[in-house]
Amino acid sequence: MPMDAHSLLAPTAILVALLVDRCWGEPSPRWHPVVWMGRYLGALSGRVAPAWGASPVAGTAFVRGALAWTVGAVLVVAIALGLVWAVGHGPVWLQALAVGVLLKPLLAWRMLRDEVRAVEAALGESLQAGRERLSWLVSRDVSALDAAQVRESAIESLAENLNDSVVAPLFWFAIAGLPGAALYRFANTADAMWGYKGERHGRDWTWAGKWAARADDVLSWLPARLTGALLGLLGATHRLRALPAQARRTPSPNSGWPMAAMALALDVRLCKPGVYELHGDGRLAQATDTTQALQLAGRVVRVLAAGAFAWAVLSFLRWTA
Repeated sequence: MPMDAHSLLAPTAILVALLVDRCWGEPSPRWHPVVWMGRYLGALSGRVAPAWGASPVAGTAFVRGALAWTVGAVLVVAIALGLVWAVGHGPVWLQALAVGVLLKPLLAWRMLRDEVRAVEAALGESLQAGRERLSWLVSRDVSALDAAQVRESAIESLAENLNDSVVAPLFWFAIAGLPGAALYRFANTADAMWGYKGERHGRDWTWAGKWAARADDVLSWLPARLTGALLGLLGATHRLRALPAQARRTPSPNSGWPMAAMALALDVRLCKPGVYELHGDGRLAQATDTTQALQLAGRVVRVLAAGAFAWAVLSFLRWTA
């Protein structure tokens, strides 16, 4: 395929993926590649991480985790390459359609938006209902959270997952095609399941999950800052100077960027008790702030779509020149 035709394929596939996500959302779990990634990681968890309290050898646990991650990553990239090869025939529009459909399960804007909306709706019914719905979205203990903390947690998750589930997969797709997006989603899923510093589900992940955590940190580094910049530029340009300092308040080198940008844009405090506080001078989050956060995140997605459209138009003009 000529280089100009290839450059047209990528942005068109992004537009197809975003359109499929908007219209139909997530595919059935039976056909969802991220679910398959999770099953692979879950199946190996018992072999990778020692039982909690078993006095593991740190080096052995680390090597097991790194090897299992690498094998999974190689499989994911190989499958993605095979799929790209399988659909890499015929006219460019047909290839773009096929690749866009394959890309869609690697991003999840509609599901993220709906889940955050559901938390706010449940919170309107009762605090307990809000906590229960939030537990679908976050892994932390929600049993002691008050209404403001439930709302803060939902907004934090929206900001963090805007990067993890939308911006970063599209970033790596633009850089390395479908294999790049698939590798990122595998790394992010592995970090979510293995990237812990202590006990989880009776297993000690202190060393076993270290490779998965660092790999996700590396692959998320630039996309997280891009997400933070987009949220800041679209939401509160007058507070952008404060973003780097606020972002560094979280233990994660990356998640603080979109979360701090969201806090500054909404002028609300976002806090995980005992861990971090972002924009501490901000007010407590209200129901209207959840709506504004969703609107701001939606603007980011629309900017990405507009960028892909402009890329496609320029590529088409070059192709037909």
